[in-house]
Amino acid sequence: MSRTHQSAGLLLFRRAADAIEVLLVHPGGPFWAKKDEGAWSIPKGEFADGEDALQAALREFEEETGKAVRETAAGDFIPLQPRRQAGGKLVYAWAVQGDFDPAQLRSNTFSIEWPPRSGRHQTWPEVDRASWFTLDAARKKILPGQIPLLDELERTLTSR
Repeated sequence: MSRTHQSAGLLLFRRAADAIEVLLVHPGGPFWAKKDEGAWSIPKGEFADGEDALQAALREFEEETGKAVRETAAGDFIPLQPRRQAGGKLVYAWAVQGDFDPAQLRSNTFSIEWPPRSGRHQTWPEVDRASWFTLDAARKKILPGQIPLLDELERTLTSR
């Protein structure tokens, strides 16, 4: 079975006090535990060839946050230019205005052998926290390959 090299996600945004804020999530698990700047992401996940990318983005948002986007979104989905990440994965994303209370985060979990070669499997949340960031703060927190998504959102919203 070949591993997919494409992900789909949603860039949830809101307008607050003369600023645009975006919702980012921090990956769970031991690899990411002590990483902060440059480690956050939009809620996203892999999808298979032939699967509808927007439907996958909706599914992944719900799996990573515990909330269906219909419960949080208040607008149309704005398609953003797909972006290739450093590892080669192509990320398809849609911006949508909405709200989400990070205290309500309920992520799905994953299990891996940890520590490596220990024979013990441990379970972690796929996402261990979520937070709202202004665009400037988000540019410092988000994975470098996703910064263009923030730039495109800002251009799109300021041209309307």
